[in-house]
Amino acid sequence: MKPFLDARTLPHHTEIATDLAIIGGGPAGISLALALSNTPIRVLLLESGGMAFDARTQKLYRGTETGVAYLPLDATRLRYLGGSTNHWGGWCRPLDEDDFEKREWVAHSGWPFPRKTLEPYFARAQALCEAGPFLYDKLAAPAATMAPLLNLGAGGVYTSFFQFSQWKDNPQHLPTHFGERYAADLKQLANLTVMLHANVTGLRLAADANSLDHLDVATLSGKRFTVRARYAVVATGAIETARLLLASNDVMTTGVGNQNDRVGRYFADHAIPRDTATLVSFGGNLAPYYGNNAVAEDTHFRATFSPTQAFKRQRRVLGSLVTVEQQTKLDELATAAVSETSATLGVDASGATAYSLGCGIELMPDPDRRLTLAGERDALGMPRLELAMRISDDDFARYRETLRELGRQLLAARTGMIRLDCKTREEWLAVMDWGSHHLGTARMHDDPKQGVVDADSKVHGITNLFVAGSSVFPTYGSSNPTMNLVALVLRLADHMKGLFA
Repeated sequence: MKPFLDARTLPHHTEIATDLAIIGGGPAGISLALALSNTPIRVLLLESGGMAFDARTQKLYRGTETGVAYLPLDATRLRYLGGSTNHWGGWCRPLDEDDFEKREWVAHSGWPFPRKTLEPYFARAQALCEAGPFLYDKLAAPAATMAPLLNLGAGGVYTSFFQFSQWKDNPQHLPTHFGERYAADLKQLANLTVMLHANVTGLRLAADANSLDHLDVATLSGKRFTVRARYAVVATGAIETARLLLASNDVMTTGVGNQNDRVGRYFADHAIPRDTATLVSFGGNLAPYYGNNAVAEDTHFRATFSPTQAFKRQRRVLGSLVTVEQQTKLDELATAAVSETSATLGVDASGATAYSLGCGIELMPDPDRRLTLAGERDALGMPRLELAMRISDDDFARYRETLRELGRQLLAARTGMIRLDCKTREEWLAVMDWGSHHLGTARMHDDPKQGVVDADSKVHGITNLFVAGSSVFPTYGSSNPTMNLVALVLRLADHMKGLFA
């Protein structure tokens, strides 16, 4: 088993040649390297960090922000092997069919292919994430044998299911940390070299700007060297991908792939405002799998409430996932409302239980929610980023529409009711949190005037440069991105094999 290389030990100004350079050792980069095993392709994976957290390396993520309050940029990712999977919650769920569709009421929507194009890769992505059998909403039946699902009347919201990554043979049921979990597998690959503490600081194009000539690489210890690769894949996450493309502006003055000013635009995250509504169950406690993880069919899962695809299309709302959080005590007015409503419905609500509701909200694509280069530079000389963060009142209004439908269905079934707790923009922003799901800054589109990469994840106008990860998502869905981006990477791996055939 060969060890990982430490870039800090290389002689200054070393030049390395390889077939494929993968920039970034998070779930995208690791999945791509594993998928290219047993091929003749010589692969070099360049990871900025080491095997554990390092404060100096982490500081490279620092940036500034304007607009709506967001999370500090150096607090939303971990910069060592395994990337964001070193601190993820393990939530997995595939995107819906309508997430890929062009919807006339969603500006900038439409992937260049339908969901069925990714479906052959979901099971393999699920296996890499170690999230159990590919069941999801098929879990309704085994869940119901454990405890009844909350009865909803007919309508546009249904009980949906997440599955959770579970690190193999881990007694604490931690999600899979890709770096540590797959380190031994990576070391076994004869065609792969993993280089740690290697920061790519520039994508250097040929003079005609049609191809990548080489990569500039640096270490925090002061070493500088060059990598020449026939092909390269940027797999550094949506924020760092935008920075690397924009900062590589020596040949293309606007930045690599940015000839149409698309790089860094359409940044998105899942908005996760807390305590947005209160759900009252007339019949008492909900099944435990609504508020906590449960196990069935060798799968760790949790139930949520989702709008159906038909409801999203008919009512022009985006995706959302309503989660049941902690039990809460009703105030005097709410108690009276429950009593009056249950009496009107002819339901015994003497044992009624109330829960606060959380959520994950899909945002509308917005070209002005974007990342741009700032004047300050980091320890490697790279320009830092500034994020202009935005969320519209319409994003909140669409989610309230889904909550109202959930409340209507509860009343129709005579099983409960909902109080909407956030009405004004100020109230929404006061309880706002974020999923740290970075999306969209190098979006995929067949038209180079509307996207950064094409349907094969190749940067428009550059023959040998690709982008992997959720930065290429044109729209975002409400599902957590990791399992979906791994499926997209596995598709890219098949494409890469064809390039070297």
